[in-house]
Amino acid sequence: MANLQKIVLHEPNLGTVMMIENAILKSKTYPTKMELWRSLPKQVQYQTFLRVLQYLEASGKISYNDRTIIYTGINNKKLAQLLKSSVRRSS
Repeated sequence: MANLQKIVLHEPNLGTVMMIENAILKSKTYPTKMELWRSLPKQVQYQTFLRVLQYLEASGKISYNDRTIIYTGINNKKLAQLLKSSVRRSS
């Protein structure tokens, strides 16, 4: 059986990565992927958008699941406030 490789049609450039990262930082809530994609100031192909999210997650800047995207990089006031108000359980 032949080794099948996924063909990537659009690789993001630095400007696209920065635009998406800034959109995450400026959002007032934790957006879903679709909400974030639709809120971008410039149109980005969805495949390219998903590649940027993969990169940001791999570099430790975001964490996301099916519902929300959370910026975990430095200077995240929303995350710091959430951690400060959370209840820690002792083992």
